[in-house]
Amino acid sequence: MLSIQSTEQLTGVRISGDFWDLDALIHAIYKVTGDENKYYDYQGARLRILGICHDLRQAMQGEHQLEFVSNGLNKSILSRHELIFPNKNVYYGAEVLWPELLFTAIALNDFIRLHQELIDSSAWNGHVATIRKFQAGVANCLEQELTEEQYLVFLRMLHTKNPLTFRYATQYVDILNLEYIQLTMQARKAQLASYALRLMLEDEEYTALKSKLLEVAITTKKALHEIPINANYPEEILW
Repeated sequence: MLSIQSTEQLTGVRISGDFWDLDALIHAIYKVTGDENKYYDYQGARLRILGICHDLRQAMQGEHQLEFVSNGLNKSILSRHELIFPNKNVYYGAEVLWPELLFTAIALNDFIRLHQELIDSSAWNGHVATIRKFQAGVANCLEQELTEEQYLVFLRMLHTKNPLTFRYATQYVDILNLEYIQLTMQARKAQLASYALRLMLEDEEYTALKSKLLEVAITTKKALHEIPINANYPEEILW
């Protein structure tokens, strides 16, 4: 079962599960986000989402967190079936910064909508169900860190804004990530709700950034999401 839990310093979230949990999520995301040419105006958001898939792929190869989780087997069951078998399963995990994860969960709404409108509108779509379960895990984790009022405001904003990531300047996620890393744990707790809202509000800071990026894009003939900004992440992050 996929597990989504805040890290000890509230820097981000640890996504973990067994090999097949992570493989199913990654496969569903690739299926729903489509190929790179299909939803061009959402390409920046798509690449951010696939960045998390890359981290999860690395986790499945044992490059991040490993933990052993009880699988429910006990001596009675093993004796009854005359088995010699471990009573714990391996879970693979990777940490993701809170702003990055929230953007991913929000952006997936757009790709689910596009997939349902253009590819498969079935209510029984297993890939969509897998992603919805992942989003629900993110939402449950976020709810634990916010007040009831803060969480309700976030949900209202989420349901009001549609689409959420059309031609989105995803460099803004880097800015929020880097700001958030610099906060103390207490400040993260106090300001997490505002970071969640800033991803959807398109405030003055976001508008100014996007305007500058568009100027560069016009000059260089590059796509908006391809314009680099000065975003130097620390080599070590205290999770």
